[in-house]
This record gives sequence, C-alpha cells and structure tokens, in this order.
Amino acid sequence: MIPRSDRMEKVHSDIRGPLYEEALRMQANGEKVMKLNTGNPGSFGFTLPDSVRYALSRHIDEAVPYCDMRGMPAARNVICSYHIGRGISGITPDDIFVCNGVSEAASMAMTALVCTGDEILMPSPCYSLWSNNAYICAGKPVFYRCDPANHWNPDPEDIASKVTDRTKAIVVINPNNPTGAVYSRETLLAIADVARKHHLVLLADEIYDRLVMDGIAHYSLAALAPDVPCITFNGLSKSHIICGFRCGWMVFSGPRDALKEVKDAVTQLASMRLCGNALTQLVIPAALVDSESTRAMLVPGGRLYEQRRATTEALSRIPGIDFEMNRAAFYLFPRIDGQMYAFESGHDFAMQFLHEKHVLVIPGSGFDWNEDIRVRIVMLPEADQLARAMEEMGDFLQRHKR
Repeated sequence: MIPRSDRMEKVHSDIRGPLYEEALRMQANGEKVMKLNTGNPGSFGFTLPDSVRYALSRHIDEAVPYCDMRGMPAARNVICSYHIGRGISGITPDDIFVCNGVSEAASMAMTALVCTGDEILMPSPCYSLWSNNAYICAGKPVFYRCDPANHWNPDPEDIASKVTDRTKAIVVINPNNPTGAVYSRETLLAIADVARKHHLVLLADEIYDRLVMDGIAHYSLAALAPDVPCITFNGLSKSHIICGFRCGWMVFSGPRDALKEVKDAVTQLASMRLCGNALTQLVIPAALVDSESTRAMLVPGGRLYEQRRATTEALSRIPGIDFEMNRAAFYLFPRIDGQMYAFESGHDFAMQFLHEKHVLVIPGSGFDWNEDIRVRIVMLPEADQLARAMEEMGDFLQRHKR
C-alpha cells in the first residue's frame, strides 16, 4: 500500500466525516435522515435571487474563455467598492482575488503565508477549514478560547498569552461558525492590538457579514485596523444561496509592503490554476447590489428568522440544554448537561441521536471544542420541521437521563 502524505494525519472533516457516512448508509437502507450537519441552504428549498439568475443568463457567453487569474474586472471592481463601503481603506481591485469559494481562498492564502512550523492562532470553537489548512501547510494551529459566558467573544488575553516566536497570524471568524456570534467592536480592537504589537497577520473570515440579525452591528476587522496587514475573506454562498457556484474572494489590506511577498505567492498560485470559475463571477456585480433578497430572510416572517425562533423556542423547553442565541448565520451551538444525561462525549450523543431519531448533528469536537458536550445545529429546514426535530431531541434526552 502506498502511504498518504503525513500532512494529512491530523486533517479532519467532521461535517462530512464518520457521522455523515453513517447517515448515508442509513439512507441507502431506506431510512429517512434529517441532515442538520451542513450549511447548504439550497438543499432545504432556498432559491437563488432573481438578480443572480438574470445576471447569469444574460452574460453567460462572457464566461467561455479564461478570465484574469485574479478574477473578472467587473467582479473585482464591485467587490472593492463593497469593502470600501464596509470601511476598509487603501484598497484597489488589484488587491482582490476571486476564488472558487472561500475554501480555495483560505487554502491559497495559507499556502502562500505559512512556513513549516509556523503557528496560526485560531478560535475554539473553529470552522475546520482553517485548522485543516494549517496542518496541510505543515503549520500548527494554536487555539484561543471563545467565551460562551461573553456571547462567544474571543478572549484577547488568552490570545496574547499564546503568542510565541513562531506565531505568524491570527484567524478571526466573525460572524462565527459554529456559534453564530457577532463579535463586539471592543473585542476586535483588542485582537488587532495583539496583532499590531507582535507584527502578526490578521486573517478575517467574514463570509456571514450580510446575515446579521437583531439590529446587531458587524465591524470589519480590516476597517478597524488599517495599519495592520490583513486578508479578508468573503463570498456569496450563503447570503445569495449559491453554495454550489463556489463564489468567494479575498482582499489584501494594510501597509502595502507588509504582505507583498504573500500577495506575490498568491498570484503564483492563482496563475497555476489559470482562473476561478468564470460563470460564477458573472453574478457578483448583481448580487452585491441586491441586499434586499438577503435582508428579507433575516426579519420577522423571513425564513432564517422564523427557523431560528422555532428551534430556540423548542430547545428552551428541554431540561439540561442551554445556549447562546445566534446573532448571525443559521447555526446554534447548544450545551448538553453531562451531569444530567449519560453520554461519554458529543460524538457519543450525536451517533446515538442519529441512530434513534434519524437526525444528524455535528459534535463540538468537530469544531475543536472539548470543554463540554455541545453540538452544532444547522437551522435550515422549514420551521415546523426544526421544531419537530428539537422535540425529538427532547424525547431522546429523556430516555438517556442518568
């Protein structure tokens, strides 16, 4: 047998890992499974906006040839305007790379940035895209704590305490996946101060910045720290219901010389793959000026708002479960009382829940969180379906009391 790369040893993808494989096996045997494991709105009846559909159909012939390796000029121009409007200063369209989703953007940025043995500070809980890319680049993810008692805001003192002479960058996922938290301005400024003091790069994953609810303000990290080198990641997958389009980008900002070599390396990587998917880039100008279709999902009566309400109202009636209300996106990260219920771990809970109730959720360990028993619930099915799933969880937990 030919061995695989040793860089894959710690890579994990729990969202589509063993629990997901078990769910597929059950489905193949004719069992129905409600999949609350992945944030894929198009699988739950959400449809792309008419603005996106029209832009794609009207301009489709423009996507036949390879485009600029950094992305189509029209797309990069409107992305640049969008982020200037969010407060990022000193950027031009040449600071933007359109990629096949934020996943590719993160991979390219980390490949260009991380040297063997470099340490990258990341939140716990953390979307595994970031930790996996550190492993693949032969770097080391070092996790800082986000505090559930402080609305899941990161602890800047914990971040500062984990800086070493090998630390290269700080990943900030805001709004956060898996908690749905939106970080305070004070927290973001404190994180920027750590980066400034130790000459670190900020990697700001802000793909959910258009999916913020309840009148909460979202602050772009690069806008708050114009003197700190920063790469901001964003895209249209969730805000405009086009996950399968793989439409994301990254924006370089801060002192122009600080990230020159990294940006040059990203240019090399972009050249190697010739260009991003040109079809999806056709819709970026139309999508970024269409905020109404996104906003409609987030207000009372909108699907995301009502699905959150149905989920949280049902969960709040279950003894031994507590949670911090998400303020963005469609994720909830509740805690299950390990003293009240007989589960060895979050994975044990999730596997038994899948087998007994045919509902798939992902344990907190899949997001590098191991302090207590938590699961991530994706609130994308219709409200009545989510309410029933949470009632099933309550019945399941009642059967597993200590």
